[in-house]
Amino acid sequence: MTFVDSNIPMYIVGADHPNRTTARHLLERCVAEGERLVTDVEVLQEILHRYSAIKRRDAIQPAFDAVLGVVDEVLGVGVPEIQRAKELVLGTALLSARDAVHVAVMEANGIERILTFDTAFATVPGITVVA
Repeated sequence: MTFVDSNIPMYIVGADHPNRTTARHLLERCVAEGERLVTDVEVLQEILHRYSAIKRRDAIQPAFDAVLGVVDEVLGVGVPEIQRAKELVLGTALLSARDAVHVAVMEANGIERILTFDTAFATVPGITVVA
């Protein structure tokens, strides 16, 4: 099972970026290999936040479609995950709060792989970055 981070769909549907083709190929490969893909509701919130902030509301639906079209499940975030995210943030300077939430969700669901371009995840023991 592999977690899909928000930067993957945002590179695919966003402005031209050097990671666009790689992001598309990574997703296509995972799907072709039958990899079970998951994400969390925070990824959808990140898409809403980013595209609203940069006044690109037209990209919100395509980004949601990109995520929801490939993931098998969208995982929830509850108080236990937020408590764990807090512990992660207080324990390491490398993880952002959002990344810590993703790690907490991954830990709670036994997920060890993440599809991302964010190198901070590689600093977390037990997490393998697929990119």
